[in-house]
Amino acid sequence: MCGITGWASFRPPLPHDARTRAPVIEAMTAALTPRGPDAGGVWLGRHAAIGHRRLAVIDLAGGVQPMTDRPDEPTAVLSYSGEVYNHHELRAELRARGHAFRTRSDTEVVLRAYAEWGEDVADHLDGMFAFAVWDERAQRLLLVRDRLGVKPLFWAAVDGGLAFASEPKALFAHPEIRPRVDADGLREAYSLLFNTGPTVWSGVREVEPGGLLVLDRDGIRERRYWQLEARAHGDGRDETVERIRDLVGRAARGQLEADVPLCSLLSGGIDSTVLTALLADELRLREGPDARIRSYAVDYSDQAEQFTGDVLRTGHDTPYAIEAGVFIGTDHSTVVLDPRALLDPEHRTAVVVARDSPIGVGDMDTSLYLLFGEIRGHSTVALSGEAADEVFGGYPWFHNPKALAAATFPWLLVTGDEAAMPLNPDLDLRIAEFREDTYRGALAAVPHLDDESPAEHRQREMQHLSLTRWLRQLLHRKDRLSMSQGLEVRVPYCDHRLVEYAFNAPWSLKSFDGREKSLLRAAGAGLAPDSVLHRPKNHYPATHHPDYNRGLQDLARESLATERVRALADETQIKPCLDTPPDRLEWGHRLRLERVVDLALWLDHHQPELAL
Repeated sequence: MCGITGWASFRPPLPHDARTRAPVIEAMTAALTPRGPDAGGVWLGRHAAIGHRRLAVIDLAGGVQPMTDRPDEPTAVLSYSGEVYNHHELRAELRARGHAFRTRSDTEVVLRAYAEWGEDVADHLDGMFAFAVWDERAQRLLLVRDRLGVKPLFWAAVDGGLAFASEPKALFAHPEIRPRVDADGLREAYSLLFNTGPTVWSGVREVEPGGLLVLDRDGIRERRYWQLEARAHGDGRDETVERIRDLVGRAARGQLEADVPLCSLLSGGIDSTVLTALLADELRLREGPDARIRSYAVDYSDQAEQFTGDVLRTGHDTPYAIEAGVFIGTDHSTVVLDPRALLDPEHRTAVVVARDSPIGVGDMDTSLYLLFGEIRGHSTVALSGEAADEVFGGYPWFHNPKALAAATFPWLLVTGDEAAMPLNPDLDLRIAEFREDTYRGALAAVPHLDDESPAEHRQREMQHLSLTRWLRQLLHRKDRLSMSQGLEVRVPYCDHRLVEYAFNAPWSLKSFDGREKSLLRAAGAGLAPDSVLHRPKNHYPATHHPDYNRGLQDLARESLATERVRALADETQIKPCLDTPPDRLEWGHRLRLERVVDLALWLDHHQPELAL
């Protein structure tokens, strides 16, 4: 897991002199040091510059990057981030095809696979990845992103070509790319539609999940190599449950490899408990019956006394996480955070810098950042239950008649349309119109079968929207906050074979017991305590302490004292939240204040040009 960056240009705006270009690629690479604290390197060619920061996970000595196919006069240069879980199988296949290997890293497998299959290389890879290959012979740059978009990859045009990076902050170290935000960028950020492609930054785009980009002398070409398809599902209930258990198990086992300490995130929900149980069983098979996987959960010092339920949270996680850890036999730890630590300006600034965005979820971001920091003291790799709700239909909007009937993105109804900080009406961003247009386009992209019932048709839309939009922002959040702490987080529920199979299981099977995530619950029988298997869906925990709300209101008042913040925020909608008694501040209104604070921090750090 690493950070990648670089650029390619056929009309370089900078001289060919390496002494002039080297500081640029070195600065771009240095911007990604938190993603790769173990090592860094650059490669310079006539028309390309490639940089890499490394978090060493597999083959600590051999996986140095940028990696070239030959020590002298290389024909291909790779900068790679992520993990390819089928690298052992691919290595054997490539050896049979005549390829020789110098290391045992998955990085070299990707490089040799490119030599064998060219831009079709991604079709052969299972995992989470984002990488760039500069082909010296073909004078071509290839950018590739994994199927679900677990690993980020951004790019922007430069004179005669493009620059790329794992995070926008590295692009801004290039002299032609400046942090600039226009009305389109604000719409993208604050509409909560989670488009992939355009970003909050003018001129900065994402490579699509399941997509690739090619730059050569003919220009830029993009295409998708993978996307969800509608297929008939022929398995009955028992066969489907067995297949789900097999797919989840294979994904978990395949992602257990690491040459560094590894752990699991165990929240006490069904997703993380089933996953942790499978990991623990596999570890005991590999290392003996006494082997124990480490597991971690987060809690707040006030949670047991102060917890109050809301639309996203139904109960206190910690007792369930402890029970699950005992049931499975993990070495379990609960990281307990003081709510006041979530108000620390240093921590909040670090989160906003990591995300490169004014849009986050406040204390939940800061607590996740601090949790990852604590875990990094013991482990370099963590496995997470992220994406199970999207894959198996766990969110309230899959079961809420109002959300099912609404002609808009379902999370806007469940979490509240006003959860995002309201923007100054003088900006005239027409976000409602933007949402309507985007929603129509999103529905048009959903694949269907000809014989679907109306109910099945709608549920397929809901799942497609969740997998291709809602999930993307969760993966961004987890990647940016974990990598800012030098921690790799793997997400087995994003295995594309599992996603494809579950996507095509009919809704009657996904809800056969009248509840959410029926298939996962059935597949997890015996792997988790009954109390966890039958527990209602619970969102990531948030602090409920009035002192946190009071401190947040103070920070928001300070933020609104800034002229640039007032120019963007609708004070008439925010000030009532400042006057609410702290113990009565609703979650959605609190989120408005969180985003006012984040906006102020983002403006202060990036100093973006606002072209509105």
